[in-house]
Amino acid sequence: MTATITNPITTGRPVARTVQASVPVCDALTQITTLAWRALIKMSRNPEQLVDVTAMPVLFTVMFGLMFGGAVSGSTAHYLPTLIPGIIAMTTITACVAAGIQLRDDMDKGVFDRFRSLPIARIAPLAGPMMADLARYAIAAGITLTVGVVMGYRPGGGVPGVLAGVVLAVITGWSIAWIFLWIGTRARSAGAVQGMSMMIMFPLAFLSNAFVPVDSLPGWLQVVTRVNPVSHVVSALRDLMNDGAVTAQVGWALLGCATVAAFFIPLTVRSYSRRV
Repeated sequence: MTATITNPITTGRPVARTVQASVPVCDALTQITTLAWRALIKMSRNPEQLVDVTAMPVLFTVMFGLMFGGAVSGSTAHYLPTLIPGIIAMTTITACVAAGIQLRDDMDKGVFDRFRSLPIARIAPLAGPMMADLARYAIAAGITLTVGVVMGYRPGGGVPGVLAGVVLAVITGWSIAWIFLWIGTRARSAGAVQGMSMMIMFPLAFLSNAFVPVDSLPGWLQVVTRVNPVSHVVSALRDLMNDGAVTAQVGWALLGCATVAAFFIPLTVRSYSRRV
C-alpha cells in the first residue's frame, strides 16, 4: 500500500510513503512467478545476457580440454571425465555474477521504486529473477555436456547420473547467486558489483579441484583447495556423472548450498529493504 502524507516541516509538498503489509504465501508465490516471467522475457529480448551461459561454456570446454588434456591426463579424451564436471561448476558460478549486476542495474534505473509502491511480498522482486536464473544455470550445464559429448566425453553415470549432476549444478548456482545478489544491494553501481564479484568468483572457481588433481598442487594450496566448497561440488558432480554414485561429497555439497542460502537470503532481503 502507498499512503501520501504532507510533511509539515517543508512547504507542504506531498511525500510518498510506502507500507508493505504481510502477503499470504499463495499470493507471494504468484508474485514471484510473475516477476520470474518478467525476467525471462527480459532475457529473450536481450540475448547478450545469455553469452555467459552459451558462448563461455563452449570456449572453456574446448580451450581447457585442448590445452590441459595432454599435460594432466595424457590426452584430451582421458581428461574429459575430470574436466566436464569442473567446467559445469565453473560456468555455473560465473553465471551467478549476473544476478547481482542485474539487480543493481534495476535499482539504479528506478525499477524497484515501482515495486516498492505495489502491495507485493518484499522478497518477490528478489526471488522472481532468481527463479528465472534457474534456466540460465541449466542452459550452461546442458551446453557444456553437449560440447563434452562431441569431444568424446561418455558419462559413466548414464542418464540418471547426468540429470542428478545437472540438478546439483543448478542448486549450487541458485544458492551461490544469493552472495552476489547481496553484493548488488550493497554496491553503488553495476560496475562495482562486477568488480567485487570477480574477486569472490575467481578464487572459488580456480582455487579448487576443477581442473587439476589436488595432489599435484603445493602443500599449502592443497589445504586451501580441500576446504573450498566448490571442490566438494566438483567432486560430487564427478561421482554422479562419471560413476552414478551418491557419495558423501554429494551430501557435503548440498549441505554447503543450504548453509549459504540460509545465511545470505535473509541478509539480502534485509539489505534490499533498507536500500529501497
